[in-house]
Amino acid sequence: MKKVERINTIMRYVNNRSRFTISEIMLEFNISRSTAIRDIKEIEAMGMPLVAEVGRDGGYYVMNNSVLPAVRFTDSEIKALFIAFMATRNQQLPFLKSRQSLAEKLLGLLSENQQETLVHLNQILLFEGTNPNNPDLLDLSDLPDPMLEKLIGILLLDSYLWITVKEENMVKSYPIYLLHLYHKKSTWLIEGFDIKEERKRIIPVDHLTNVKPYQVKKRLSRKKILEKLHNQEEKINLVLQLGPKAIAQFKKYHPIKVSISYTNPYQATATLKTFINVNHSEELNEITNWLLFLGSDIKVVEMPEEVKELIQDRLLLYCP
Repeated sequence: MKKVERINTIMRYVNNRSRFTISEIMLEFNISRSTAIRDIKEIEAMGMPLVAEVGRDGGYYVMNNSVLPAVRFTDSEIKALFIAFMATRNQQLPFLKSRQSLAEKLLGLLSENQQETLVHLNQILLFEGTNPNNPDLLDLSDLPDPMLEKLIGILLLDSYLWITVKEENMVKSYPIYLLHLYHKKSTWLIEGFDIKEERKRIIPVDHLTNVKPYQVKKRLSRKKILEKLHNQEEKINLVLQLGPKAIAQFKKYHPIKVSISYTNPYQATATLKTFINVNHSEELNEITNWLLFLGSDIKVVEMPEEVKELIQDRLLLYCP
């Protein structure tokens, strides 16, 4: 661990304890006594209010009601933060109305050389949704549907919702228990349990016209909801064995509801089991394209005939 990283970590370690000793620092960070003492002195010089206890069993503690110094970032940490920030442009993420002020504050913490490095990174790195003709680091506005933040705010308090949705020129309202809120193909989607019809629904957030807590005295418990969903689960009809190359492709991209189970300690082989609704053309096409994306490092144990036929048609189309 580099010195700056170690000192930052020691500062967090110290701040989370009412009292500590040099021996504890030596043991926790595997450093010598002289290094531990130098690090503690440097932390004190940075402004952390440490008070030394005199005596054989003496140690240190942090003075109460004192302002701690700002945490310092290494060059690698700065690059990691900024690249993650760049990669989220045009992803319609919630709570990013202040994205520009966040970028300004991040740049304001850095030296001139570090700022120049980030400018250079911004010029050479392109992510999905990046405008290569716009080099402005602060042009990062990409507001999501205004209903998204309202939805999340309510969800932090209650998962039982009364939603109003515009569907095919009609406005409908119904109660749901929200299971997941996820982002797929640049669209935010609600996966919820329709409490009245007792079935799962997938609802685009941009179809919402209103959302509020579902206030009822007798609610169906989460346990009961999950039991009903379990009883409605479709029978698995796709089973694959994946090799290392297919696992690598799976990690790059996979449908939100598909997971794998590793079958050896080195995670070099895995099993994939899921259900494909062959009567849903969009899902059928999506899963077929994804299976081709996985490549040839797979062994089919079970697969619907409709998927096999689509794969064969695609292979004939591209490899006549």
